[in-house]
Amino acid sequence: MSPAVTKPLESAAPVNHYENFPVASWLCPPRLRPAIAAIYWFARTADDLADEGDAPAAIRLGDLAAYQADLTAIAQAHAPSERWPHVFVPLGRILRDFQLPIVLLEQLLQAFEQDVRYTESGRRYQDDRELQDYCRLSANPVGRLLLHLYGIHDDTSLQQSDHICTALQLINFWQDISVDVPRARWYTSAQTMQRFGVQDADLQVESDSPYAAQLVAHYAASAREMMLKGAPLACRIPGRAGWELRLVVQGGLRILDKIEAMDFATWRTRPKMGWLDAPVLLWRAWRMG
Repeated sequence: MSPAVTKPLESAAPVNHYENFPVASWLCPPRLRPAIAAIYWFARTADDLADEGDAPAAIRLGDLAAYQADLTAIAQAHAPSERWPHVFVPLGRILRDFQLPIVLLEQLLQAFEQDVRYTESGRRYQDDRELQDYCRLSANPVGRLLLHLYGIHDDTSLQQSDHICTALQLINFWQDISVDVPRARWYTSAQTMQRFGVQDADLQVESDSPYAAQLVAHYAASAREMMLKGAPLACRIPGRAGWELRLVVQGGLRILDKIEAMDFATWRTRPKMGWLDAPVLLWRAWRMG
């Protein structure tokens, strides 16, 4: 699974690969488009190192370590290796021009590394708090990086951004159960599966388990609640950035609507959004105030 810079939710911030990330769309302020694109390519390339192809875990981890070394190099104004010039040349300029907090980029790499290690070992998230700790690394840095570019640093905005980003990541998990389970990626925690009496077989594509539906319904409701906690941020950010965020929020909520409409059976098929959803998103974004 990719951390939250994500084709996420096929939402109103369309991208080709990496989820929940408004990649220099027409709503982004023009002066920030190069910075947003540079962060995107940093995250997407790391995602590919961790997740694409059939390389063994040791190779993936080695590549991520080399990637981290290049990030450290440009943060110290040193030349990176020649492996990823399309990433680190523009990112080096953005780090200098915008004084990006390097720790947020490092947290994204920690999340990718954790993905590799969990998949290789077959380890699962034991409880939902552990899963949200993963989102703190994989999703929340994205929102905080964008807020930094917009010059927003107050605690309330940062907390609301974290709510939105974690909700987007979790929505993506519950949207993608039919994709992740066959790849041995389990984001439903062991504790919550036990609470609802859900076994592994209940989340296989042929299952019609009512317990699995109750589990996904619980997770969808929790994600919706979290998204609504963060949503006021979109109404406080002025201009294009605020409209971008409104559409991202509504994209996540729209996916939750589709999950509910299919009786929460996302282990059978993945709900999607298309262009016919765009008028609904625009209307709902406008009604946010």
